[in-house]
Amino acid sequence: MSTQTKTIRRTTVPQIAARKGGEPIVSLTSYHAHTAAIVDKYADFILVGDSLGMVMHGMESTVGVPLDLMIMHGKAVVRGTQQALIVVDMPFGTYEESPNIAFRNAAKIMKETGCGAVKLEGGKRMAETIRFLTERGIPVMAHIGLTPQSSHVMGGFKTQGRDEDSWPLHEEDAKVVTEAGAFAIVLEGMVEPLAAKITKQVAVPTIGIGASAQCDGQILVLEDMLGLNPWTPKFVKEYGKLGAMIEQAVSDYADEVKTRAFPGEDQVYR
Repeated sequence: MSTQTKTIRRTTVPQIAARKGGEPIVSLTSYHAHTAAIVDKYADFILVGDSLGMVMHGMESTVGVPLDLMIMHGKAVVRGTQQALIVVDMPFGTYEESPNIAFRNAAKIMKETGCGAVKLEGGKRMAETIRFLTERGIPVMAHIGLTPQSSHVMGGFKTQGRDEDSWPLHEEDAKVVTEAGAFAIVLEGMVEPLAAKITKQVAVPTIGIGASAQCDGQILVLEDMLGLNPWTPKFVKEYGKLGAMIEQAVSDYADEVKTRAFPGEDQVYR
């Protein structure tokens, strides 16, 4: 008797693109295999974000994240997952100089990690690069609004669109990156009515983070929503309090070591 095993297929870029106006897209960041394996059961795509520089490596911003670090974490996430589309951030300095350099680095990311797409920040100014990459077989997720890699130019992590006169610039960014071939657009740190308006205007899914419930999907940094970071932005809802739980566990362990209660009878070999 032969047995049949069900083949698990990863979510593809066309499947994400087809979700425009449909069931909301679920996404989270992940940086290592074991958390990715958990997120994989629920997320349509997982972003290996350059936020790992701040979350995991104690950097003050994402600007200092090197390409090799993104590739290392990207490999881990791909290894830990089976179902979700894996998108890897292109770090600062790896794509802005020219479309050719962007292609070389994006191809390196995809070949070495096995991910399904890359993400890069910037609107109209990056349209030529997005078109260059997509025409050569590299799927691109765009990212507009609050773009963390440009935080030094912006003067910090500032909400975008508070001045309604600036709305046409953001709308133009969304329109142009869509026309250039981006299969989805992250809208970050953007006032709600502007994000909702852009979502209605573009033909590709919008993924909100500090944007609007009207976006076609949502993304959060995993450690933020789990309560692992001491400070989180307004747009984060904590679905867990793991930071406090971990501290309590470490405190209990330290106490038991000091009192010789650990290891106990169940933790030693006879």
